[in-house]
Amino acid sequence: MTPSNDGPTTTPEAASRLADALSDRYRIERELGAGGMATVYLAHDARHDRRVAIKVLKPELAALIGSQRFLSEIRTTANLQHPHILPLFDSGVADSLLYYVMPYIEGISLRDRLTRDRQLSVGEATRIASEIGAALDYAHRHGIIHRDIKPENILLPDGSALVADFGIALAADVAGTRMTETGMSLGTPQYMSPEQAMGERALDARTDIYSLGCVTYEMLAGEPPFSGPSAQAVVARVMTSDPPDLRSLRRTIPDHVADAVHIALEKVPADRFARAADFVGALAGSAPAPRPRRAPGATASQRPAATSPWARLAPYGLALVLLAVAAAGWLRPARPGPVSRQRVALWQTPLSSIQSPGANSLAAQAAIAPDGASIVFADSVGEHRGLWIKHRHATDPIPMAGTEGGVAPFFSPDGGWIGYFTPDGTLKKVPVTGGGSIALVSSDVIGLNFAATWLDDGTIVFAGSGLSLFQVPGDGGTPTRLAADSASGIFITAMSPLPDSRGVLYTGCRGNCVMGSFVGIFDIAGGSARELVAEAAGAWYAPTGHLLYADRAAVLLAATFDLGKLELTSGAMPILEGIAPRRFAVSRSGTLVHWLYQQDGGAELVWVDRAGVAEPLDSTWRGEFEYPAVSPDGGSVAVSLRERTTQLWIRRSDGTREQLTQQGVVNWRPSWSPDGRSVAFSSGTATDSGGDIVIRRMPVDGSAPPELLQRHTFRLWEAELSRDGRWLLTRSDESGVMAIRARRLDTDTMLRPILVGGLYLQPALSPDGRWLAHVATIDGQSDIFVTPFPGGGPSRRVSRDGGGEPRWARNGRELFFKSNGMLMSVAVTSGAALSLGTPRPLFSTAPYRGARNHPQYDVAPDGRRFLMIREPPVDPRGSTIYVENWFTELEARLASRPAR
Repeated sequence: MTPSNDGPTTTPEAASRLADALSDRYRIERELGAGGMATVYLAHDARHDRRVAIKVLKPELAALIGSQRFLSEIRTTANLQHPHILPLFDSGVADSLLYYVMPYIEGISLRDRLTRDRQLSVGEATRIASEIGAALDYAHRHGIIHRDIKPENILLPDGSALVADFGIALAADVAGTRMTETGMSLGTPQYMSPEQAMGERALDARTDIYSLGCVTYEMLAGEPPFSGPSAQAVVARVMTSDPPDLRSLRRTIPDHVADAVHIALEKVPADRFARAADFVGALAGSAPAPRPRRAPGATASQRPAATSPWARLAPYGLALVLLAVAAAGWLRPARPGPVSRQRVALWQTPLSSIQSPGANSLAAQAAIAPDGASIVFADSVGEHRGLWIKHRHATDPIPMAGTEGGVAPFFSPDGGWIGYFTPDGTLKKVPVTGGGSIALVSSDVIGLNFAATWLDDGTIVFAGSGLSLFQVPGDGGTPTRLAADSASGIFITAMSPLPDSRGVLYTGCRGNCVMGSFVGIFDIAGGSARELVAEAAGAWYAPTGHLLYADRAAVLLAATFDLGKLELTSGAMPILEGIAPRRFAVSRSGTLVHWLYQQDGGAELVWVDRAGVAEPLDSTWRGEFEYPAVSPDGGSVAVSLRERTTQLWIRRSDGTREQLTQQGVVNWRPSWSPDGRSVAFSSGTATDSGGDIVIRRMPVDGSAPPELLQRHTFRLWEAELSRDGRWLLTRSDESGVMAIRARRLDTDTMLRPILVGGLYLQPALSPDGRWLAHVATIDGQSDIFVTPFPGGGPSRRVSRDGGGEPRWARNGRELFFKSNGMLMSVAVTSGAALSLGTPRPLFSTAPYRGARNHPQYDVAPDGRRFLMIREPPVDPRGSTIYVENWFTELEARLASRPAR
């Protein structure tokens, strides 16, 4: 459900006025609810064929704001794009009524949940509070204070929190003190901060933190911290009383959780957390704060996790990304001693620029030594693009000689060797102490994804060709395929060993990991693989007898695991919030390593000229962008935006932007029609034969729903429309190979083969339709080739030292591609024969996102600029958190948290 306010409804006349004024776009179905500031209606959006909620401001509030001011200021709220914020679809003025449009969310609110259950488990309450906190932190950094955080404004459509009513927050901010002159006020007494209750105008983020503290208190205690027979009585207690100590109401609440809530509820704003992120970190026990004042008789135990001297490294929501996987060795009991955390500097370049063309983006890029004394990671700095090692007591990491191009490192059980992969797909090892690398397995046996682990018996298990598991002695030799049914048809993206070489835990996905992943287990003795946990990733075995893994809600979970039977024997218990799947690592000594993502709103779209000078496309728009495409006239941009799912967005020349697609797990990689009126794109939904990827086409004005353009036996991961609109090109993954196929839209009914039987991807057809640029992998190296289209001649190699992401200039006289961290240009003369000039570099692509499977940039129609995705800057202070003796904390959390 979409939230509504209890109270009197609007008059039938007002509802009729609204329905008449919006009849060309929305069909009003019924009123959902009303309050002192707005009325909510359920409506049908005719343009996008979807149900929406329309919130109409009360006339007296609309009069205070004014329509021009409302429409101008509402853009700020409309720009909030966060997985835990209910977005705004539209806004406007209808017959003098000010309104804005939100998604209609079916499900329950937090108020409904508390009415039904009264109290939530500690784990669920802190998870929901952390998700709300992440949303608020994002909004605060964009200059927006909510002012009315309460259970009614928190939606739980699938169990995850969605914060609603930022539009009302904007209205209150714009209306200012004139609201009080009409008797209107924003906020509910039980959740108002003292300064808000006193009518102070200059409210900041700390008022929302107080309200979130009240909501968290209610989730844990079953009632708000303050109540009374009237609003005046509640406000009086807010101003003069301390809330009952949570530990006195519910002894199972951990001290650090109770402390965090009471700090958020301090009367004086300066005594609260300065940022919502700090509150979220304190809830997780990872970001301590001064002890709150406690009610008489209250006590607090001193837990190491709550008293550690590190501060403000708050992992919250989906913003904390824990990086480092594939470290060898299972987890042994923790050494005695307190838990300690340090912040260390590792990566100096964004991870996307580290990925080699042959390494899947899900491959691990770091590993921690079994004794926790060092971290090895892949980076590209100066002349060294390969592995680096950071020792515990060293100030800076140092390059490992002889590991050029190395990715996906993993340690031997004794910590003496590091295994890794080279870009051409060779498995190698190098001594930790330095020395020459030794090749173990050639590239013709290695699979598409680089993943491996080292077992206690000295053998290495790796993901090989044919989507199967292989085993090879740690000293080299002939690889052995681990049973025909080991993991056939599965992409393996991460591995970790079980004790005594009993088996391997792995993260797997069928087809492509954008459609979801699972945790599986391979039983070496039994020679078989099976799925353990659906919708999960990044599994490790802990000596506490638990399987650790992360789910899609970014929660680290622990489930009891029988090592003898290799089976789960209990439900999962939440351990930590904000854990990204496949991206956490623990050493056998109990050291945890994770990467703190700096929450700056994500990547941004930028125009980059031929000299490398960048200018933002839209400085107010940030997010997890993928695969931008520029319209034929250069005025609009289609781009994928990854949030809870990946959807297509359109940004027009006037600066407006709109989410184009609404359903499906993935809608991405757009290609414009020649007239600029529609885009074709790869699309996967739950209705496509259980998760097929097909090609759809949709008008960019949203006037019609997506239509099916092409389906194939295999999933279609790339689509490109020719410049004349006559051809559709596709790329499909077909049982371990990649094929490029095409269809004439005016005559063909089936795809015809263009390049099959090898590793072909990223098709790019020249403007005249005569030449197909593409990527082909030969002898382990991916390069750019140009082939006559639709066939009939040999391919020409364009790049000689690796290359990817080909794009043609709109005039057909240049071909661009990426190679070794540079954007390259090749002069082209096309006619009866093709003439190619010498590739020359334009500018460094290090700051920009890259991909192996489809270009992550596009070319402006004049060929002078390139639309690229600039990664968030790497924090020079260091973004890796190194946690010693983490098992002490793990055992405490296992003892205090209930199973799901």
